[in-house]
Amino acid sequence: MAKKKNITSNNIITWYMEYVLEHNQSPKSVFQFAKENNFEEQEFYKYFGSFKALEQGIFKAFFDNTYAIFEKNDDYESYDSRNKLLTFYYTFFENLTANRSYVVYALEGQKQNLKALQSLSQLKKSFFNYIEELNIETLDLKSDRLEKIQNRSIKETAWFQMLLILKFWLDDTSPSFEKTDIFIEKSINTSFDIIDTAPLKSIMDYGKFLFKEKIHMR
Repeated sequence: MAKKKNITSNNIITWYMEYVLEHNQSPKSVFQFAKENNFEEQEFYKYFGSFKALEQGIFKAFFDNTYAIFEKNDDYESYDSRNKLLTFYYTFFENLTANRSYVVYALEGQKQNLKALQSLSQLKKSFFNYIEELNIETLDLKSDRLEKIQNRSIKETAWFQMLLILKFWLDDTSPSFEKTDIFIEKSINTSFDIIDTAPLKSIMDYGKFLFKEKIHMR
């Protein structure tokens, strides 16, 4: 039988996910994996250097598929950063739900320490870039160094929130994972309320006013 040609990264991802779910383990080697799916071993290495790299690529593919949906939504660009992030989470977890068996297989044994999980490393990079694109309004600190620290903090906090939601979803047994949807909404709204710059600016202005008045009264 002639070997399959024009193999794509999505083909390899699909075959790998099917393999681990059917066998409850990773293939023994790339050679075995390629042979079972009737393609040349070298085709695998065009996209992935190892099965670990492939596992990282799977979670990045979940992100990329989510992002691709946004590009087809004419209304998305008109949303503010809060509603863009809400839309991202709802769509992203719909993608995860469509592939829940694999995600549970990949993460269930390590869900207590998702932060250190290597298979999420490419997802984290893509997610950081996405959070940066949202241009979430923050305080003008009048310092490049402080601005970098603040922006880094926003991305790290958002990633921690992502991991919390992911763990909640893994444990969720409600119909259609409706509790996860509620958790997403409450988490995002609370986090944006906390970083809302309007009250913070008011407090800072008030503090400056009191400081100036105190100086004048001396």
